[in-house]
Amino acid sequence: MKIAKSRLPSGPTAAHKAAMRVLPSCLMIAALAASPASARTSLGSFESWAAFRDDAPLRCFAIAEPVRGSGGKWRPFATVSTWPQARVRGQFQVRLGRALRAGAPVTLIVDDRKFPLVAGGADAWAPDARGDAAIVAALRSAKSMSVASVAATGGGFVETYLLKGAATAIDAAALGCARR
Repeated sequence: MKIAKSRLPSGPTAAHKAAMRVLPSCLMIAALAASPASARTSLGSFESWAAFRDDAPLRCFAIAEPVRGSGGKWRPFATVSTWPQARVRGQFQVRLGRALRAGAPVTLIVDDRKFPLVAGGADAWAPDARGDAAIVAALRSAKSMSVASVAATGGGFVETYLLKGAATAIDAAALGCARR
């Protein structure tokens, strides 16, 4: 099943990359140094996850970096996002650290459950809203998750995330965009 690019609101990559620069040890410094034009609000840091809200466009997201990455070209992260204007809630996305081999499957493993993801470039998503909901439900009760695929160079790779604090960060992000 292919994902339509229109399913994703424009701009999440820049927001998520900026958020990762302050996660979580630099959270307080970034909050103090943020300019009024940035309009990014920290909703909290929760163990290995954090939550943020951007005002223009309005979006809220829980975000984490892997504890063990692939050592690739990009800085990987995982997010669960809410985009009220687009009526998108609980959307799972992962930015991989490496470029993918064309057609390579991307699999999310949450404890003992496997979820196939749809990839585009260095990003991967659940194939639809039902997949997002199943992934988010699994994240809430699991201890870790891993994303596995094959790099453009031909080698397999895995990026592993701890999920302690994920449920709280996901809830904080959902509340941060509630009724807005």
